[in-house]
Amino acid sequence: MLADETNGRQGPQPWRGQPPTPSSAPQLYSGLILRRSLAYLVDVVIVAFLGLALGFVLSIAGLLAGIVLALWPLIYHSYFIAARGATPGMRLFDLELRDWSGKALEPLQAILVVLLFYVTVALTAWLILLLVFFTDRGRALHDILAGTLVIRPQP
Repeated sequence: MLADETNGRQGPQPWRGQPPTPSSAPQLYSGLILRRSLAYLVDVVIVAFLGLALGFVLSIAGLLAGIVLALWPLIYHSYFIAARGATPGMRLFDLELRDWSGKALEPLQAILVVLLFYVTVALTAWLILLLVFFTDRGRALHDILAGTLVIRPQP
């Protein structure tokens, strides 16, 4: 397995053209929806716990604290996706976010996918996430719009 050029992570080699289909590479997609859901719950707990701690520390800063706390989930998810290809919750459930060609996400693409997640979820009261049940690779709308794909990396 080759190391990813952008940050040295081990993972699947980028593919050419379309990502492999679930029938041709089932190992990339097995249990994806349940794992994505559980990974997100873990990340919500981490963000909430660290956000409360951060809010307590910044409580004396007033407006600055509000801005930092509002941006905290975006910072958390974007940082881990850009730097490591997955949040701690995603890593716990053996998931990784890649671009459509299989490469690691650039930092701006990581920010974009996270922003799209929060916007689409806020506008649809989480209902948009049901789309994962109707796409062949378990992709949500934010994945489609950002050109990303959640996979299970292979050793």
